[in-house]
Amino acid sequence: MKIEKEIQVAVQETLKSLYGADIDEKQIQVQQTRSEFEGQLTVVVFPFLRASKKGPEQTGQELGEYLAANCDAVSKFNVVKGFLNLVISSKSWLECLQDINDDDQFGFVAATEDSPLVMIEYSSPNTNKPLHLGHVRNNLLGSSLARIMAANGNKVVKTNIVNDRGIHICKSMLAWLKYGNGETPESSGKKGDHLIGDYYVAFDQHYRQEVKELVAQGMDEEQAKQEAPLIKEAHEMLVKWEQNDPEVRALWKKMNEWVYAGFDETYKMMGVSFDKIYYESDTYLEGKEKVMEGLDKGIFYRRDDGSVWADLTGEGLDEKLLLRSDGTSVYMTQDIGTAKLRFRDYPIDKMIYVVGNEQNYHFQVLSILLDKLGFKWGKDLVHFSYGMVELPSGKMKSREGTVVDADDLIAKMIEDAYQVSKEMGKNDDIPEEEAREIARKVGLGALKYFILKVDARKNMLFNPAESIDFNGNTGPFIQYTYARICSILRKAQNIQSTQSTQVTLNDKEVELIQKMSEFGAAVEQAGKDYSPSGIANYCYELTKVFNQFYHDYSILNEPDEQKKAVRLMLAKNVAKIIKNGMGLLGIEMPERM
Repeated sequence: MKIEKEIQVAVQETLKSLYGADIDEKQIQVQQTRSEFEGQLTVVVFPFLRASKKGPEQTGQELGEYLAANCDAVSKFNVVKGFLNLVISSKSWLECLQDINDDDQFGFVAATEDSPLVMIEYSSPNTNKPLHLGHVRNNLLGSSLARIMAANGNKVVKTNIVNDRGIHICKSMLAWLKYGNGETPESSGKKGDHLIGDYYVAFDQHYRQEVKELVAQGMDEEQAKQEAPLIKEAHEMLVKWEQNDPEVRALWKKMNEWVYAGFDETYKMMGVSFDKIYYESDTYLEGKEKVMEGLDKGIFYRRDDGSVWADLTGEGLDEKLLLRSDGTSVYMTQDIGTAKLRFRDYPIDKMIYVVGNEQNYHFQVLSILLDKLGFKWGKDLVHFSYGMVELPSGKMKSREGTVVDADDLIAKMIEDAYQVSKEMGKNDDIPEEEAREIARKVGLGALKYFILKVDARKNMLFNPAESIDFNGNTGPFIQYTYARICSILRKAQNIQSTQSTQVTLNDKEVELIQKMSEFGAAVEQAGKDYSPSGIANYCYELTKVFNQFYHDYSILNEPDEQKKAVRLMLAKNVAKIIKNGMGLLGIEMPERM
């Protein structure tokens, strides 16, 4: 914040003038004044006592008197023990407001040619089922994190690794062959990912029945799971896929294309996109090659059965399988291969993986392996680990068809937003088409905000009914405030671009400018912490401060033209910051509600 910096420099000069002391700027702590004391900024006096050779209160008093006399920004002060509380002048706050007003991208740092390249991986779907609620949290976190890292001056590449190979894919393919009767997305009217997901569920249902029948014939359950004809056929299909069987590969390609078309619709509705998509069917061979290279260099070792392992006991971990005895790869091998392709494609400085917390150990191991294999960002890779998301009804299981489908959830959120607005009479004077578009923004805004306001590391309960509320810490509450400001600005004939610095601000106006001035720090902190929730909480706090101000003071009916101009500028810039902040969360802001 510019005023904080000004105070730091002024305190530095004051210490030099009063005590002949050269104090490092980093030792000068300027923080927000606690609400029970008068002032907006507080200087911690204790680090200066060696220079002043006096007690904290006397030192604070001397500093305060000097600053009040020599620093234009300080109009008054008070000392509470070792803390110097400063009342900042209206003139300084108005200059701060003007700076915010003059910068459309206030709070953001633009990337340069020398900016580090940050790659962020998120989504990572399987091609045997549609995206579900867990994927929604993953996609929203990854997409928001990409925007936040870009707002902090990084070059960002958004990537997705699609799990398009393996036994689970063959299960859907086999079920479609057996029970599908040639059904297609066109013939059924279903999205391709939903169609394939239905066959994944169908496989499981038939497979369970086969296991049940084998157990009834006296077979042990574990053996029955291995011997059931369906699972054996699925494994045979996987072997054929590995051997590039033309029929199996053609079916695999056709069904995957159906799924990708379905995914693209869901991504578009969520407002999520990628710069580069990788496929595990390409990366697993690259991974095997890289593992063999590590074997040749003595980084890994081969056991008597032919399997390849990494010994990580020296790092306090265990031994990790990289290639099975039959030469087939594991997930770790695929991740190494994906890293190889990415590093070939981009000069990555930092790699962030947005993956659930059940994979914490996997990424701990991956980091060490990539470092051993010579990837410069391996040791410092970031696993953006997040908790599970559940509904009030409990956990989801995609095998059993009880998964909460992303498309259904999004459609329900939009419809609920429309109905809530209708019941509140908000749609009365709005054309139907516009009401539906507002409902889309509000429904998606409710979903995104509710998920992103929670600390990503925590497990969360998503309650759709709670998320669409025009009061409280919700997306619609913030969107409604933004729409209200837009309405005020439409009613104002014109907004003066320059304001008088002679206006005396009231406490609520000062509080609002101070809160706005903290936006850049909030964006910076969210980037350091990889925390979309930090942005969500900032937007909510700013919205609350504005609403308190608006409750107490009129904008359009203020008789003093200079005060009115200041308040219009306040409103305009609150709207700008809310829009830009919510934009970091991928939330669109309706101008009418």
